[in-house]
Amino acid sequence: MRTIKSLIGCFGLLVAMTIAVSAQTSLPALSGSAVNLDAQRGKVVILALGASWLPLSGKQAEYTNMLAKRYTGKNVVTYFVSTDSTNIKSKNFASNQDLEKFVAGSKLTVPVLRDSDGALTLKKYNVDQLPSFVILDKQGNVAGTFGGIDPKFDVTVPISKAVDKLL
Repeated sequence: MRTIKSLIGCFGLLVAMTIAVSAQTSLPALSGSAVNLDAQRGKVVILALGASWLPLSGKQAEYTNMLAKRYTGKNVVTYFVSTDSTNIKSKNFASNQDLEKFVAGSKLTVPVLRDSDGALTLKKYNVDQLPSFVILDKQGNVAGTFGGIDPKFDVTVPISKAVDKLL
């Protein structure tokens, strides 16, 4: 009987840990749904990590659109992950309406996910600056990180080379 209780306890703990890990990789989208980044296995994922208040956000949106267009119809998904705070008291607060204005103004064409203050993505993918791009391989592992944007340098070139190697 003790063995059965131990097995049931271990199974329950395993299920709880699996649910917790799964929940950690799910980000709400501006569309109202949620996207689980781990569920993208089998696809190459391009994450544009940024914030609407950053001076180079418009340029990052342009690059993100270029990458999304380049890989349309291929096994690649592209997301813009907003690290704008959801805490109304934060100086970096942005409501969903604020982000929708940013999306419209920058003509961003990819799904926008929210990661308040970068709580998940910056830590999980070891990103230390914004804006950045992170590429995940088909197994969900980080295959490349491109931090910062220089408006004089087209960052889509090295990102595209990294993505092409994964296809």
